[in-house]
Amino acid sequence: MNILLVEDETRVADFIRRGLAAEGWSVDHAGDGEDALEHVASNAYDVILLDLMLPGIQGQDVCRKLRARKSTTPILMLTALDSSEERVEGLKIGADDYLPKPFDFDELVARIEALHRRATGYAVDVSDTLITSGALSFDRSSLQVTIGDKIVDLSKKERDLLLLFLTNNGRVLSRERILNSVWGLNADPLTNVVDVYVGRVRRKIGSEGDRIVTLRNVGYRMT
Repeated sequence: MNILLVEDETRVADFIRRGLAAEGWSVDHAGDGEDALEHVASNAYDVILLDLMLPGIQGQDVCRKLRARKSTTPILMLTALDSSEERVEGLKIGADDYLPKPFDFDELVARIEALHRRATGYAVDVSDTLITSGALSFDRSSLQVTIGDKIVDLSKKERDLLLLFLTNNGRVLSRERILNSVWGLNADPLTNVVDVYVGRVRRKIGSEGDRIVTLRNVGYRMT
């Protein structure tokens, strides 16, 4: 998938870009509205992530100009300002979805995938509440984790981390993706919190923890 990220805050843009690239997607970055319009004029994108508060041309005006040019590329608006008036205005001028900052990275990924499915006419089944993998079971309604008939006591972050692995079974997850998904965009990318919590989860789920494999200089994968 080819994505255009329009975001003027360099640190935020770099964090999002690295996280999306870890999903296997190609990401171009535009730092302002003019740059965004030039990118769209010369490249084809599957989804545009558009920050509203930009230097020069504001995000709303970028959206208007793109729709005036008959661009049908799905637009997901991102902003730190979360009012119903802004959401309504954004949707009226041609945005397809709206996500307030700070956001959960998994939600960003899910919304991008949903926009792409909608644009391509592809649909998927909604996953079940109960996730099972090997001897592990995770009930998303009760947030209860069990191994066989034994309940595993996990903290919220440990549960979030385990759920991320279970819903991405077999996929490589970079440290950036894990950090974005579990701790959010404001987390320090240089922290070792991911490795610490992976170690905790491994210990708490016993022999099932051996299935969380470390990929040197890449991240982790649950087999």
